Amino acid sequence: MALKLKLVVPPEIEPVTLQEANAHIVEENQDSLIRVSELIVAAREYCERFQERQYITATWELWLDSWPSREYISIPRPPLQTVLSVKYFGSDGKEHVMKETDYITDPISEPGRIVLNHNKSWPSCALRPVNGIAIRFVAGYGDSPSDVPRVARQAILMLIGHWHDNREATTIGVVAREMPFSVNSLLWPERVMPV
Repeated sequence: MALKLKLVVPPEIEPVTLQEANAHIVEENQDSLIRVSELIVAAREYCERFQERQYITATWELWLDSWPSREYISIPRPPLQTVLSVKYFGSDGKEHVMKETDYITDPISEPGRIVLNHNKSWPSCALRPVNGIAIRFVAGYGDSPSDVPRVARQAILMLIGHWHDNREATTIGVVAREMPFSVNSLLWPERVMPV
C-alpha cells in the first residue's frame, strides 16, 4: 500500500544556499541564477525522495485507512522531531483527537514511531472507509543547512552540477549521460526503506 503523505508546512530554507550552488557550478549570469535556484529545490526533492528522509524541518500529515494490528505506527520521512496530533474520523465523519497520554512518540527509532502507552489500545470507533486517520508530525534534521548531513548536501550539489551541465535529456543523435552513479552511492547508506 502506498503511503499517503501530505506536506502541510514546507521547509523555510534549502539545505544548499544559492552561493554554494553557484560556487559549485561557477555561474554568474543573472538569468542562470534563477534556474540554479530551481535546480536546488529539484535536487533536494530528488535526494529526499531517494533517501525517504526530510532534510530541513517541515510539517507533514500521514493518512491511514485503518489502525494497525501492531502496537505502533511507523512515521515516514525521518528524522522525526515530534508528533503534533493523531486525529481519526468516525463513520459519521466526526473528527476525534487521540489523547497524547495514550501513545508515546519515539523519535529515536529510524523511522520514528508512535507507540501505544501501557494498557492502551487504538480507538475502537468505526472509521470512515478511507483516510480515517490523520497523523500530523514534524520531521527534519533541523532549521539550518549545517544540520543536514554533509553527504546529502554534497549529493545535492553534484546533482545540481549534473543537471546544469546536461540541460536536455537527449539531443539529435546523442543520448545524454545518466545521473552520476556517485549521487545515489552517496545517498544509499542512509536510505530508509519505505514504511
